[in-house]
Amino acid sequence: MRELVADLFRDALAAAVEAGEVTLPEVPEVRIERPRDPAHGDWATNVAMASAKAAGMNPRQLADVLAARIADHEDVAAVEVAGPGFINLRLSAHALQRVLVDVREQGAAFGRIDEGGGRRVQVEFVSANPVGPMHVGHGRWAALGDSMARVLEHAGWDVEREFYINDQGVQMDTFAKSVAARYLELCGRDVEFPEEGYRGAYIVEIAREIHTEEGEAWADASEAEREAHFREKAYAQVLEHLGRVLSGMGVEFDVWFSERTLHELAPESGASAIEHTIERLREAGHIYEHEGATWFRSTEFSDDKDRVLKKADGSYTYFAADIAYHADKYDRGFDRVINIWGADHHGYVKRMEAAVAALGHEDKLDVVIGQLVNLFRAGEVVRMSKRTGEMVTFEDLLDEVGPDAARYFFLRRSTDQPLDFDIALAKEQSSENPVYYVQYAHARICAILRKAAGADTSDEGVDIAATAAEFVRADAPLGLLDSDPELTLMRKLAEWPEVVEIAARQLAPHKLTRYAEDLAQTFHQFYTQCRVVDPDAPELTAARLYAVDATRVALATVLSLIGVSAPERM
Repeated sequence: MRELVADLFRDALAAAVEAGEVTLPEVPEVRIERPRDPAHGDWATNVAMASAKAAGMNPRQLADVLAARIADHEDVAAVEVAGPGFINLRLSAHALQRVLVDVREQGAAFGRIDEGGGRRVQVEFVSANPVGPMHVGHGRWAALGDSMARVLEHAGWDVEREFYINDQGVQMDTFAKSVAARYLELCGRDVEFPEEGYRGAYIVEIAREIHTEEGEAWADASEAEREAHFREKAYAQVLEHLGRVLSGMGVEFDVWFSERTLHELAPESGASAIEHTIERLREAGHIYEHEGATWFRSTEFSDDKDRVLKKADGSYTYFAADIAYHADKYDRGFDRVINIWGADHHGYVKRMEAAVAALGHEDKLDVVIGQLVNLFRAGEVVRMSKRTGEMVTFEDLLDEVGPDAARYFFLRRSTDQPLDFDIALAKEQSSENPVYYVQYAHARICAILRKAAGADTSDEGVDIAATAAEFVRADAPLGLLDSDPELTLMRKLAEWPEVVEIAARQLAPHKLTRYAEDLAQTFHQFYTQCRVVDPDAPELTAARLYAVDATRVALATVLSLIGVSAPERM
């Protein structure tokens, strides 16, 4: 719709130049935006103000010329000049009715744009350490990353989802020692638990699984052998658990990338990916040695200080591995990389941007910081799980509220804001619960279509899409849809491609939930004010059923990008 309006003004300006009403060396770019106040119309442009100087005309005078040229167009209901030369335009019912046709003909593809142009983008998210259960913040990042990937796909990007497994370093050693200690306790051995060990109940559960499966076979093994075995065994269990929990919320990854591979020595060179990356930076002049350590000149790329990559003792820093990981990403051919990190990584962003720029990929990295989640139950803060007496995990929350409510609530706020998650509200079956409210709008539409088609409303096997395709008339007289509630519904449907564009460009899936609620509310108001099935008005009934079905398609599409189901019955 934005392009349609922009074309109207481009054509009007070109025609005015050709007719000699305006003198311009070339037709300028036409910028279209929505007025802040809907009372001013559907669209506005400052093209007259932007072109007036080149045309040697007063901006209002030029605006009057353009307004006169588009006033009689079939897609224009009203056009007016405002202020110093803004032009406000209101679309005609004819233009809005055409949106209904687009929705039903395009189906789930409605709102697709080609901003990405098929370019490859990697979205890396969650990336929890495989040493225990995910916290609720990981759940928010899972919903955010997956929905962001869906939106980017809808916007024409070739998307790959990746989970970075932090399976190298001290935390893995501590994890192995913790499981080994609990295992020895189950074997009846007197053992001192590591002071820095992980003390969660899940450690006992992992140890018990190993004990049940392998008995006391490892009780008398050397400490090094036992911990090496338990490191791999427990790591595999936790990784499988992480994948299962994420899959339960509909989140699937294309790639699970192991940090360990960055430390492995390549047979042909005898060097690790980390060392290879450091050499790349050295050859580009970004590395120096100081006090026995290897440093990256990150201050050359606006970081506040240079960073150590290799310590004097020969060990690598976490940052060195992260640079190698990002070098690998770009070597795989991604045109753009998006990382979703927790709030505790905020200070890490600038140095990572510096490293990516040094690798020759400036402006190809986006880092989204996800703020924390605060759990509430009917207004009371929730910190502990009733089942274990420990921190409420992502899995606990998912079990209690379900994947639909979890995903929807996680996406209701911008990522730069902490999220207050009300568990009681997420479970409530009322209009106060936003996900229930939106899903109910879809279910209500399905009920209208079943009833209108004379389908047995108790029959669970009714295929709504097939019923709508067969029953809703393709030649419905949409020209009858000109009342305020009908026009408002069509205007809201027409906004969807813009919502996709904005959500994709800003990496802001919360725009989807806001739109979903607005569309649901607009439909409920339409349904309250407009009788859809009227035996005394068959033509109007056909037109309104067409609009209702278009709304069903649009709602289902929005929910699919959020990752939430569109139920046909509730």
